[in-house]
Amino acid sequence: MTSTSASVRSGDFNGIPAWCIDTPAARAAVSVHGGQLLAWRPTGFDEVLWCSPTSRRPPQAIRGGVPVCWPYFGRDGQPADAPQHGHARISAWQFVDAVEEDDAVLLDLALPPDPRTPLRLRQRLRIGAALEQTLITTHAGDAGIAFTQALHSYFAVGDVEQVSVSGVDGLRYADKFDGGNEYRQAGDWRLDEPRDPGRSDRIYEDAGTRFTLIDPVGRRRIALETRGSRSLVIWNPGEAGAAAIADLSPGGWREFVCVETANAGEDVVRLAPGAEDRLGQRLSVSPL
Repeated sequence: MTSTSASVRSGDFNGIPAWCIDTPAARAAVSVHGGQLLAWRPTGFDEVLWCSPTSRRPPQAIRGGVPVCWPYFGRDGQPADAPQHGHARISAWQFVDAVEEDDAVLLDLALPPDPRTPLRLRQRLRIGAALEQTLITTHAGDAGIAFTQALHSYFAVGDVEQVSVSGVDGLRYADKFDGGNEYRQAGDWRLDEPRDPGRSDRIYEDAGTRFTLIDPVGRRRIALETRGSRSLVIWNPGEAGAAAIADLSPGGWREFVCVETANAGEDVVRLAPGAEDRLGQRLSVSPL
């Protein structure tokens, strides 16, 4: 690794090879496998992201942090043997550069080209008191192409049954637990909602750009600003669903909620040859 930043080193995070970032404003770790942000801890706060202590290890997908779902979200019409959420999260990424900027580090990574797609992917992160993360997709082929994608963020919470997410009131959503049937959100998102309590797998459509996760047990709020997306995914399998997930420890479902910046469902990106698309999010934390 060559770098212009003394704040980035090659190391490991919980036994996973990673680029480790240490600045006065924050600490973070990004896995080489999947280019996956595994940790981000702004100074003065607890860890913002959740990783399963029983997660599978590379070369399998890592559960937690911010998996990069690309060039499709879920299965999205792929063959049955295609990797869930695409190959980006189970591929080794390449370091491009790291530059210090005030109390932050700008980290630039690249996914090596893959013969399965003419699309090319870079990831840029600005790691400091706030976190900025951007996926940059370019089309190297000679015919138009459509794709979906997501930053599948697992947020650590004190108790998911007490968490709320604002910014979704009035939005239509497709409920994947109900075959994709559509409903309209009433009020903030909560796990224990009367229509289908105790679990969530929703793609909110025509979503805005600003959302707030309130964690009363953790005594903090996490602000999420999105760029380049019209959809937002909120997922937690609930107690019954978690029992069927091999790399999720008993009770682990209570410790996180996924709030995902995405182009998913009907929100499909269509790129012409030579065109570029950017999907991004900005995270910040404040006390309650």
